[in-house]
Amino acid sequence: MGMCCSGLSGDVAGGKQGVGGAPQPPITARNNHGHNDAVDFFFRSRGVQALFTQIELSLSASKLLDRDIISKSDPMTVVYAKKRDGTLEEIGRTEVIMNNLNPAWIEKISIAYQFEIVQPLVFRIYDVDTKYHNVPVKMLKLNDQDFLGEASCALSDIVTKPSRTFTINLHNKYRPGVPRNLGTLSVHAEETAASKSAVEIAFRCSHLENVDMFSKSDPFLRISRIVESGDPVLICKTDVISDDLNPIWRPVTLSMQQFGNKDNPLIIECFDFNSSGNHVLIGKIQRSVGDLEKLHQGRSGANFVIPSGHHGREKVLKSQLFIDKFIEKEQYSFLDYISSGFELKFMVAVDFTASNGNPRNPDSLHYIDPSGRLNSYQQAIMEVGEVIQFYDSDRRFPACGFGGRTVDGTISHCFNLNGSASDFEVEGVEGIMAAYGNALHNVSLAGPTLFGQILDADKGHRLESSTGRVAT
Repeated sequence: MGMCCSGLSGDVAGGKQGVGGAPQPPITARNNHGHNDAVDFFFRSRGVQALFTQIELSLSASKLLDRDIISKSDPMTVVYAKKRDGTLEEIGRTEVIMNNLNPAWIEKISIAYQFEIVQPLVFRIYDVDTKYHNVPVKMLKLNDQDFLGEASCALSDIVTKPSRTFTINLHNKYRPGVPRNLGTLSVHAEETAASKSAVEIAFRCSHLENVDMFSKSDPFLRISRIVESGDPVLICKTDVISDDLNPIWRPVTLSMQQFGNKDNPLIIECFDFNSSGNHVLIGKIQRSVGDLEKLHQGRSGANFVIPSGHHGREKVLKSQLFIDKFIEKEQYSFLDYISSGFELKFMVAVDFTASNGNPRNPDSLHYIDPSGRLNSYQQAIMEVGEVIQFYDSDRRFPACGFGGRTVDGTISHCFNLNGSASDFEVEGVEGIMAAYGNALHNVSLAGPTLFGQILDADKGHRLESSTGRVAT
């Protein structure tokens, strides 16, 4: 199947990106499971406090089962809410961390905490097969991954702990009666801060210790925030710089939700990346965001330290951390942009190459079922278009086809679905569906599969839409 919807993309993880870093989450909550927006608005409009508290769960595990033969497991956690009827509703997934049996995930799980009800949670950890490392985690089929263990508790079990951290033993959901040490899962809960404030920071190091034997170190930074209990919670990781003792990393953005406030202490650790997952600590520093701002203003560096092994003392290293960029800014949510007048543009390009199968055959992706059942292309148009159409005020969408033989007998790699020689826009999702149905009766499947003209048409459409709109 080959339908192009420009603007759809996925996150990629693998190789040195798999140290546990993930695309930084938006400041707005990713999942509001558990509360009713209408009820919440009713109470807020009358000046009454919300009936829920938005919570973020930070996850880490220890001594996980090793299911890989020549390396360590690559774990990911999936979190579910257990309903009253016993069914599970997925509310979030962490990123995949490569070669690590003691992972600390960056991706947080957002959930609405309600005091007046019991909210059972189920956590399942999987070892993600290497061949899926470039697949976005939301797209992973869990049946294709190795199960590492399961744990369950109520959300109240977590938030009532003085440290707001609850550690649970993992068990085997398939063989619950078999006693086996599958490791533990630790869940830390924090109230979500309602702030759009953020800082963009560019880190640089100089004179790092070389801990590699045959080459230079491959450094990356890991940043954790110290919570009230004194424990660190991982919030960010930089990319890995290969063979460099004076690395300069791409800037990272930390939201106030992540770092708390400017005085909250952070632990910044520098590691040498190893593909085995046994990353070597080069040095660490404890500084607040406010301290980092002062380092930037004074153009000065801070020395790394490393445990010396003598009565808890630390050795001060020559290696230094510098802040090349420190910018305070506001990060706006999707709703902020939409409410300010920005719109989304939606373009459909349907694949009419012969690889889709004869439209008269039921196994073809273009088959028109007499019973009215939608084919694969119609389903995709409806499912995507019905969502996007609300964000385009004129609801006129470019609808094209490629790889087909048109009525004049020529093979075209960019033709209007509606058959018009000039106007390639149609009215609403219904217009796309009608134009697609019309094209199936007037265009023969051909080939080859070439996207160039479609992409050029999309670029032209973006330029036309550049006045006050976001083209996607």
